[in-house]
Order: sequence, then structure tokens, then C-alpha cells
Amino acid sequence: MLSERMLTTAVRSCATRFMNIKPCTEPRIPGPNAGQRYMLYAHIPFCERLCPYCSFNRFPFSEKRAVPYFKNLRAELMMVKKLGYDFDSLYIGGGTPTIMIDELCDFIDLAKREFSIKEVSCETNPNHLIPSYLDKLQGRVDRLSVGVQSFDNGLLKQMDRYDKYGSGESILESIKVAAPYFKSLNVDMIFNFPAQTEEILRRDLEMVIEGGSGQTTFYPLMASPSVEKSLARTVGKVDYEREQRFYEIISETLAGGANSPYVHGSAWTFNKREDEEPAAKTPGDGQMIDEYIVDYEEYPAIGSGGMTYLGHTQYVNTFSVREYNKAIESGRMSLMGKAEFSKRNRMRYRFMMQLFGLRLDKKQWERDFGCSVAAGLPAEYMFMKMSGAFDVDNDEEITLTPKGRYLMVVMMRQFFIGVNNLRDQARAALTGEERELIFGDGKDCGTVVAKPASADAVAAEIAREEAASAILDGTQAVASEE
Repeated sequence: MLSERMLTTAVRSCATRFMNIKPCTEPRIPGPNAGQRYMLYAHIPFCERLCPYCSFNRFPFSEKRAVPYFKNLRAELMMVKKLGYDFDSLYIGGGTPTIMIDELCDFIDLAKREFSIKEVSCETNPNHLIPSYLDKLQGRVDRLSVGVQSFDNGLLKQMDRYDKYGSGESILESIKVAAPYFKSLNVDMIFNFPAQTEEILRRDLEMVIEGGSGQTTFYPLMASPSVEKSLARTVGKVDYEREQRFYEIISETLAGGANSPYVHGSAWTFNKREDEEPAAKTPGDGQMIDEYIVDYEEYPAIGSGGMTYLGHTQYVNTFSVREYNKAIESGRMSLMGKAEFSKRNRMRYRFMMQLFGLRLDKKQWERDFGCSVAAGLPAEYMFMKMSGAFDVDNDEEITLTPKGRYLMVVMMRQFFIGVNNLRDQARAALTGEERELIFGDGKDCGTVVAKPASADAVAAEIAREEAASAILDGTQAVASEE
């Protein structure tokens, strides 16, 4: 589809140019704005084993490394409080946040005592869906997200997850056990693996429905530069040509009609219909969107590898656990870099995030930016409109057609690849043992992550962005082509 290729080119070029870290010497993030709602993100960068497709900050687990980290995470939590922040939501990501369940519970308990937190969302893996863990998480965590990726045993073996978590059938049984413990249980899935057939995908969908989880998220496989080689070695080269067909199968199966078991919560998140929820659930209970940034445009982040977004600035915490501990113990935060965003790029971010969440509020847009969507982002607006992406486009809102939802999947896929590139820039600073733990070949691996660009490289990226913008500006003639 031509519109998909154009969108991929445009988002990739913009992300490459603007998601560049500059050194940051500030000892802490700025304080809150009066009246602003904030969520707190906390990162736990430890896993029992590392998955080849993951670009998040993560290290192989060791108790020696993790215990002081959790201590410092609690200390950083209090630093944020001293800045004047309050939070009504806490999201804990990883890594594997449940890697040390008692340390995690201590952190959650402290956060609930110190802030006005009404809901806690947390990630985990299938191994931790056991009664001893579930009992401790119940009442502390409202929304639990489980990384499954696929129920197919062949794919699980390719991903090195079969030995870690067992068969797809055993994972499914664990999900059935865990679901009643929480307001919402989200099952994270990935589609478009090279070895994934339509039959495998349809079986995955059947098992998701059978599991009875309140929510499921189907991410497209993302081949960012940092994981491209490991992906090719383990699961094969990603083929984006069939991505749309797979997405259509997912949408039709889960949310394709009045009697479907789920409805769209975002472009790639599906919430169980309220009339399908167990009677014990309160009607209208909100569901977690894993991309929390849909609901919270600004959010502080604590922990190694955390990324804060405030105003027009994104702050990046060091990816080194060693340097993180050193910073917190010295009384400062672990900020190692930042990226500044212009008003136009903040508009692009809002446009993408709200449409990914299926509704753009035009009145809010005009209050915040002082112009209409069409005036603020004429090329982007016209591209989506001419592509047949808009279902409703009136004075109040923009909503999406099925085609529009897929285009948002494409846009978010490329955006997250851009975020992964930013992570690569932060990861490039790792040295010694920590670099060896991540790259594992005893070599200086700077060539496989971001490095300072030459003048020619920068010029090339600018040229690509300008070319992409030119393509967008000319969409009246071609955007409707399938």
C-alpha cells in the first residue's frame, strides 16, 4: 500500500532527525505545573534471560545487582515527591518488574503511602503467574500485563521463550488462573513473525479469547537497528508486506462485529466487551492501555533507562545500573541526556497519540496550540484525510476508519523504532561488565548502536525528511492508492 510506505518513510525520517540525545547536566527533572495530571513511570531493568527482539533497558538478573537498585528506586521516589509531584497512576515496566516480588511490593506500598495513587499497572512474565506471587500482587496491582508474544510452541522456541516459560498451552492455563486476581489482565502478543502463518495467528487469537483476559494487545514486530541482527539470526527477516493482512485478521476476529468478544481500546489494544466481563467486575472499569502516554502526555520516569516527558523536553536516565546507583546515592537523579521538541513536533506527537487512542479532541488541540489541526499540521492532516483514514472529522473530533487504525499501527511502529534508536544512543555509553552483559561478545559494540553522526550523515537525514515532507505535500494525487 502506497500510503503505508509513504507514512513509514515520513515517520522514520522525523524520528531519526529529532530523537537525538544531547548531554544533560541537570541534577534533577523540573518540578510539576499546577493543575497538571501526572502518571509516574518506574523502570525495573532485570530479566531472568534476555529476549532477542527487546530494545528496552534490561540486564540479566542477579540479586547482588537488584537489591541495591530497588533501594535506590525507593530513594528516587522520594526525590520526586520533594519536587512537589503527586500522581494518580503508577506504571511499572521492565525488564521484569516482578523479578523480586517482595522488593516490588515494598516499592508499591511506599508509592501508595506517599502519593494519591488510585491505580497501579505492572508488567510481568508467565513464570510469575503463580499463587504465591498473585496473592501478593492482588490489591496492590490493579492492571497486570503479561508478556506472552505467541502461544505457538514453534515460535516460542525461536524466541528462546519455550524453555523459560513452558508451552503455549501451559501459559494459557496460567492466564486463566491469574485473570480473576485483577481488575484487568492484559495479554501482550506480537504479530508478523517471519515464521508466523495465518493459521498460527488464528490459533493465537483463539487462545487469547479462550484465556478470558480483560484485554489483549497485538504489537507488530518491530525491527529496530539494535535488534535487527539478533532478530534475523533467531526468527528471520521481518516482512512488512503482509503486516496489514495480519492486522486485518486480528481486528476482524477480536472486534469485527456486534457479537465480537472485544472492542478496540486503541489501534492495537482490544478490551473485552463489558457484557462479557465476569459479574464481579464493575461495569465501566477502565482498561490499561500499555502505551500509557495515550492518557498521560506528560510523565516523570524513575529508574535506570526511564524516559521522562515534560513540556517540550524528553529526559533520559542513564542505562547503566552502576551509574544510576551512584547518582541516587549522591543525592541527584541519573539524567544523562535530553531531547528538545519544537511546537510543531509537539503537535505531531499529540496528533499521533490521540489518534492512536482512536479520538483526537479538536477543542483541546485549539486550546493548547492556538490553531486548528489542519492549520497546525497541514501535510499530516491532508495525508490522513486523503488516505481515507478519518471516519468522523467535525468541529469536535476526529475518529478513524479501519484503514485509519492500520495507518496508526504503522505510525506507532515507526515511532517506537525511533524511540528504540534513542535507547540505543543511551546504551552506547555502557562500558565494561555492563556492556558485556548486553552485547556478550567482548567487543566494543558501538557500531551496532547509535554513534555521533558525521556532517554528511546529518545532511542525508535532513534530505530524507525533506523528501518525506514533499511526498506528504503531494498526497492529493496519490494518497488514495491501495
